[in-house]
Amino acid sequence: MDYEDIVNTEEVSAQPERKETGKRGRKPGRKASTEKIDMKAKLERSRQSARECRARKKLRYQYLEELVSDREKAVLTLRNELERYRQLALDLDAGRVPDNLQAILEEMGAVKHE
Repeated sequence: MDYEDIVNTEEVSAQPERKETGKRGRKPGRKASTEKIDMKAKLERSRQSARECRARKKLRYQYLEELVSDREKAVLTLRNELERYRQLALDLDAGRVPDNLQAILEEMGAVKHE
C-alpha cells in the first residue's frame, strides 16, 4: 500500500455514513395511501372546526340579542318613569297637587317613609 491509498482510505472513512432508512423526504411507495388518509383527516378537522365556529357564532348572536332585549326593556321603563315625572311637573306647574303626592315622593326617594 502506498501513501495515496492510505489517504484515500482515510477520506472515505472520515465522511459520515448514510443509512438508507434515514433518508428525508417522501417515500415512493407510501405516497397515495398516506395522502388519502391525511386528506380525509384534514377535511374532517376542517368540517369540525366549521361546526364549532358556527356554534360559537350562534351563541354570540343569542347573547347579543338578549343584551339588546334587556336594554330595550330598561329604556322603556325609563321612558315611562320620565313621562310620569313630566306629567307630575306639569300638574304642579298648573297648581294641581295630585292626591298621591306623598306616595310619588316616597317612590322617587325624595321623602323617606317613617
